[in-house]
Amino acid sequence: MAKLSGAPWIDPTARVVDSVLGRCTEIMAGSTLLEVEFGDYSYCAGRNEIAYSRIGKFANIASGCRICPTNHPYQRASLHHFMYRAASYWDDAEDEAEVFEERRRNGVTVGHDTWFGYNAVIMPGVSVGDGAIVAAGAVVTKDVAPYTIVGGVAASEIKRRFPEGVAARLQALAWWDWDHATLRARLQDFRELPVEAFLEKYE
Repeated sequence: MAKLSGAPWIDPTARVVDSVLGRCTEIMAGSTLLEVEFGDYSYCAGRNEIAYSRIGKFANIASGCRICPTNHPYQRASLHHFMYRAASYWDDAEDEAEVFEERRRNGVTVGHDTWFGYNAVIMPGVSVGDGAIVAAGAVVTKDVAPYTIVGGVAASEIKRRFPEGVAARLQALAWWDWDHATLRARLQDFRELPVEAFLEKYE
C-alpha cells in the first residue's frame, strides 16, 4: 500500500457527496458517503454506505458497514419513496424536503478510535463512544458507551475493553489529537507498552 499523505485518498469507484474528510483518511472501493464528517486517519474498507454522520478520528470501518441507513416514513399509506422523491416520477412534483431534514436530525455520531466489524449496521440516531468496538454483523439500535464491545442483533454489550477508570484516562489523554510527528515519535510505545504503562508515561 502506498504511503498516505495529508490529503484524503478516495478510490475512483467511491462516491463522496457534500462531505468533509480529514487528513490521512481513506475511502475505499465502492463506498458512498453522503453528508459525512470523517475525522483524521479514519478509513472505510470498501462497499460502505455512510450518511448524515459525524465520524471521529482513527475510526476503523470494515467492508460492508452501513452507518445511518435511511428510514421510510412507515406511518403513511405507503412505504415507497415515490412520496418523498416525487420529482423522479413526475415533472410537476417536488421532493419532500422534510423527510431529508428528519434524516439529518437523526444522524449518527461516532467517537474516536473505534472499530466496526464486517457488515455492521449502525441505525439512525445512535451514538458510538470513543474506543468502542462493534462486532461483525451487529445491528446497533441504541447508544454504545465508550470502550465497550457490542455484538448481535439487536446489539448488546459483550464486555468492556478496559476498566472504566482506564477508559476515562484514555479519553482525558485524547492521544488522537496529537500531531503527525508526535504519533510517529511515540509509535513504538503504542506497539509495546501495556495500556496503563502508556498512560503513566504520557498523562
